[in-house]
Amino acid sequence: MAEKKIPYKIYLEENEMPKAWYNVRADMKTKPAPLLNPGTHEPMGAADLAPVFCEELIAQELNNDDPFIPIPQEIADFYKMYRPSPLVRAYCLEEKLQTPAKIYYKFEGNNTSGSHKLNSAIAQAYYAKKQGLKGVTTETGAGQWGTALSMACSYFGLDCKVFMVKVSYEQKPFRREVMRTYGASVTPSPSMETAVGRKILEEFPGTTGSLGCAISEAVEVATSTEGYRYVLGSVLNQVLLHQSVIGLETKAALDKYGIKPDMIIGCAGGGSNLGGLIAPFMGEKLRGEADYRIIAVEPQSCPSFTRGKYAYDFCDTGMVCPLAKMYTLGSGFIPAPNHAGGLRYHGMSPVLSQLYDDGYMEAVAVPQTAVFEAAEQFARVEGILPAPESSHAIKVAIDEAMKCKETGEEKTIVFGLTGTGYFDMTAYEKFHDGKMDDYIPTDEELQTYFDKLPKVD
Repeated sequence: MAEKKIPYKIYLEENEMPKAWYNVRADMKTKPAPLLNPGTHEPMGAADLAPVFCEELIAQELNNDDPFIPIPQEIADFYKMYRPSPLVRAYCLEEKLQTPAKIYYKFEGNNTSGSHKLNSAIAQAYYAKKQGLKGVTTETGAGQWGTALSMACSYFGLDCKVFMVKVSYEQKPFRREVMRTYGASVTPSPSMETAVGRKILEEFPGTTGSLGCAISEAVEVATSTEGYRYVLGSVLNQVLLHQSVIGLETKAALDKYGIKPDMIIGCAGGGSNLGGLIAPFMGEKLRGEADYRIIAVEPQSCPSFTRGKYAYDFCDTGMVCPLAKMYTLGSGFIPAPNHAGGLRYHGMSPVLSQLYDDGYMEAVAVPQTAVFEAAEQFARVEGILPAPESSHAIKVAIDEAMKCKETGEEKTIVFGLTGTGYFDMTAYEKFHDGKMDDYIPTDEELQTYFDKLPKVD
């Protein structure tokens, strides 16, 4: 336990790039609930997860004790191509808003894949290659994770099979073609290629799909194809671990100039970006060393935190994956087709769900058109076209900065700019043409999914 008291700075290179990932679970007083076998409802161990995930990733998934896990040299060498990523003071945005607030953003869009997803993709591909696997399967929503994984698999010479949510497959053809350029096969989900896909299509003809559907298909292919394993770009403990490089770099840069943020804001879909950004700050909060206001921002069209139930649920629509205790809308929930961002998973990371339930962070849901208004405002003054996902955090950062304008408080705001939106122009086009609306599911609609949550004692 003494290792926890060692300053995190010893785990940083001279250029402030992390030498180890930070595992926030080691400092959590209440650990995330274990994954359960969907049939027996018994906790799942390494042997139970081995047919689905890579061996070393399973060890990371189950590790609740070690605060720091060394980053293998091959992964560190790859990180050096684009890390440390920039922490930027948004002077132009501050000037435009005429706010006394100081606004900073951690920009994760300066790598070839265009988003933070590469931080975990390269790690998962590395462990798959190390295990001697032929390839991996996965799902992707808006396409950022699929793009990152296809790039990482190309780097290590692995086959990559991507099941892309059908509505995104149709709306984001350029993201799909980038994956194919890197050598991945991309299938719109649900599809006729898997038993679970055919079952979903039979029950919901014409469905536009969901991440839960795509996960079911990817897992089926992985577990039925020799030499393959399934990898996931969010939600899981291991993914938040890999993404901690975002927060470690952010804190190192702020510490260098003696800056202590008042609030840290991140978009929240499954939890990868948010969990990575807040990791070391949350660690300080858990240890009683400092306090921060931490805000998760999600879409009103897929409001897991703000309107979901904290319960055990299937991680996928086909109900073949383990049960996870998380804030969930129900595994059958499918966001409206006009939902433009990638924040469309029905559940939230078990780690973040536990922290939220324990009161260490707050959450807010925002409407889609307001998100794109904030994205446009940011792009016009800061010169970066943000991804729709990141723009949820931008929206709330602007809201908080305007509150500072009203009160005269000089608060310091840090938010995560998870990636660029240059492959999301169809969504921007709909916004500019006035064809985007703010669909919000009704309580009655959500209740139909809550009623189907598994009964776990």
